[in-house]
Amino acid sequence: MATEKSRSDESAEDSVAYFLQDMTYHGKTERTRDAYERVLRQFESFLATPSENPMGTSKTPGEATRRDCMAWMHELRGTVAESTVATYASYLHRFYAYMTQVGEFDANPMALVVEEMDERIDTNPTRRDISVSEMRAFVEGIRHPLDRAIVVTLLKTGMRAGELCNLDLRDVSMVEAKRVTRPQLDGKADSIYVSPEPTVGEDFNGERRSASNKRKRATVIPMDDELKQTVKRWLAVRPDAPSPAEPLFTTTREGWGNRITPDIVHSVVKKYAREYGWHQQGGGAEENVTPHYFRHFFTTHLRDRTGDRGIVKYLRGDVADDIIDTYTHNWGDRVREVYERNIYQLC
Repeated sequence: MATEKSRSDESAEDSVAYFLQDMTYHGKTERTRDAYERVLRQFESFLATPSENPMGTSKTPGEATRRDCMAWMHELRGTVAESTVATYASYLHRFYAYMTQVGEFDANPMALVVEEMDERIDTNPTRRDISVSEMRAFVEGIRHPLDRAIVVTLLKTGMRAGELCNLDLRDVSMVEAKRVTRPQLDGKADSIYVSPEPTVGEDFNGERRSASNKRKRATVIPMDDELKQTVKRWLAVRPDAPSPAEPLFTTTREGWGNRITPDIVHSVVKKYAREYGWHQQGGGAEENVTPHYFRHFFTTHLRDRTGDRGIVKYLRGDVADDIIDTYTHNWGDRVREVYERNIYQLC
């Protein structure tokens, strides 16, 4: 009890130091800790400057409100790239989520902020408007089993390119496959498990990773028959991998058998999108089809079909703990049923 009390006293004085110390205990690299400290100290300085935060008073991170977080995001815009704003937001969200989980803070003021940021980005009305029938015709032209599996998996799950690259064989449960899967997939046949843990430059499941998963919480995504058949066709020709992690998607060209990277995923999508007239050199998000566009496509069409924003956010890995727990507990009854009833067909 004395130890816990002293740690609580420490967190009240310097919650950032408390968080960074726990990151050390969890094995995070010095580079990762330095990146978090730089962002969190900048936010801390913003809160301590009454002329900058909305309430006009000096605050600690533990006293910050949703409006304080929003004000800092607003201040960052125009001084750094939009992608940097998103990165800073993810760092701050993870800080608050962890401190709330361990009981040091009462709530996570960033939860709604990042949810709204994701919604704003992914519903950009200027993006190319592609119908399901048009996307089906696009997929029909992809014959290479790896390329087709990459594109169909992105379109059917809404996951990010980095999350797809980080999938291992143990993350995929199919009735026909006789292999050991994660315990989180017990009782959840024909499903994909997407972990929030892999981090670029760090070891995960025995392999150094080239991409990070930006998911807020672990997610179990159902596989319909179409996605299953696509993945099975890929597994039938998948090269043996030298990695003990047994990556799901491996290269069939240069670096035979190695885990694919986000650069490879982007290259594959750009190749077919360019051939189809959906990608122009120098074009922006409003006209070019990229792996992230597939996430937008998934979000838009599945949300329109289901009318259930919560389930779509669960599948994307965007929702806060209280909402995601609801869908986790009702995974078999609610998530799979809604997904299978509404997911579009591409092949």
